Amino acid sequence: MFFVDTIETPGLGNRSYLAGGARSAVVVDPPRDMDRVIAAAAVRGVRIVAVAETHLHNDYVTGGLELARVTGAAYLVPAAAAVSFARTPVADGDTAPVDGDLALRALATPGHTPHHMAYVLEEDGHAVAAFTGGSLLIGGVGRPDLVEPRLTGALARAQYTSVRRLADELDDAVEVLPTHGFGSFCSSSRAEGTSSTIGAERIRNAALVEDVDTFVAGLLAGLDDVPAYYAHMGPVNAAGPPSIDLTPPARAEAPDIARRLAAGEWVVDLRSRVAFAKGHVAGSFNFEGEGQLATYLAWLIPWGRPVTLLAGTADELAHAQRELARVGVGRPVAAATGGPEAWVSGPEELRTFPRASFADLASARERGEDLVVLDVRRTAERGDGAITGSVHIPVHALPGRLDEVPPGVVWVHCAGGMRAAIAASLLDAAGREVVAVDDGFDAATAAGLTVSAPRSPTGPGPAAA
Repeated sequence: MFFVDTIETPGLGNRSYLAGGARSAVVVDPPRDMDRVIAAAAVRGVRIVAVAETHLHNDYVTGGLELARVTGAAYLVPAAAAVSFARTPVADGDTAPVDGDLALRALATPGHTPHHMAYVLEEDGHAVAAFTGGSLLIGGVGRPDLVEPRLTGALARAQYTSVRRLADELDDAVEVLPTHGFGSFCSSSRAEGTSSTIGAERIRNAALVEDVDTFVAGLLAGLDDVPAYYAHMGPVNAAGPPSIDLTPPARAEAPDIARRLAAGEWVVDLRSRVAFAKGHVAGSFNFEGEGQLATYLAWLIPWGRPVTLLAGTADELAHAQRELARVGVGRPVAAATGGPEAWVSGPEELRTFPRASFADLASARERGEDLVVLDVRRTAERGDGAITGSVHIPVHALPGRLDEVPPGVVWVHCAGGMRAAIAASLLDAAGREVVAVDDGFDAATAAGLTVSAPRSPTGPGPAAA
């Protein structure tokens, strides 16, 4: 009898898997904080005999090399992946024993990357589960544009072929267990649902119901922005990531925080956007500890810039440090817990700004207030509708484009409030008067604001960026 345990990393939209039998198990696409995997194996009472990577990941730092070293397990990496460390190279059709009559079979599935490999868990020679990495996802596929722009078209077609190969070789009842697709930017679309089978994907997955030209055209047209930090993940994983360090950073006192801000370092406040707006250290940035902290902080921060973390509690701080380590953000140089009054030397170093709804924005416009509406959603989101007269700068581009925000009080919004809070903190740190719209975008129309599709990237009205 076999088992498959899922190890969630919701902040990145990824899953890792521990699968095996009564005595031993294999780990597929482990996270960098591999202590979670070791704990899961301990609960099962199994020994990890193999660690398998479906591909060199572009969205997070793997814990595979360190996990294999610590456990003595074989480290299975696609043979075509160019790496700088010793591993067990895996080619199409290779098998690895797991436990008794359980084995892992490799299937070459290029598309997400040229060297991508899926792994099929077989029990007594029969497929029971497919670890599909970034190839076949739930209701979609992994994006093909993260390796090299000149390869994107060819990889899109390879993705189509690979997904069809999985469907051709596996029975309908085989469970589909992807690494990406639960909010990950490695997915080419937003997946619906949390579980699937080969049979279910035959009915709904575009790669299995459309012809190749239609599929490729739709896949390429739907590709969204790529987080900037992705450019660093592949090289780190190919070189062999260093061991993770989750020891607490040095304690930051108020003078330390002021000194680091003056030096141009990033001071990041992890508290809720509500608490941050009520009072925060002047010059600090707000990235809420819950949600997609790792994605957006790693996306915006200049790579390698020292970061100091501010949090309400030690637990919140430890959680954030773990999240950031997963995407290769360097260990925080300092940290502090408590509240903003303890992080400054005087009240003059504290700032506040108001939060508002779309109804408040509509009222301010009716009163004729001198204001700027700044939309910080991604371009693909804005294409579904935008507030007439709004300025568009995606939040990930805002640090380098602050001078493009017109004069006036800046009312900044996104789709739900989190990214607006990030943008508001960036603007506030730059000395702008800002109002953070903490509201769902659906409320804009109900509030009486005119919402329409952008006319053109360069024409009047809302413009895509």
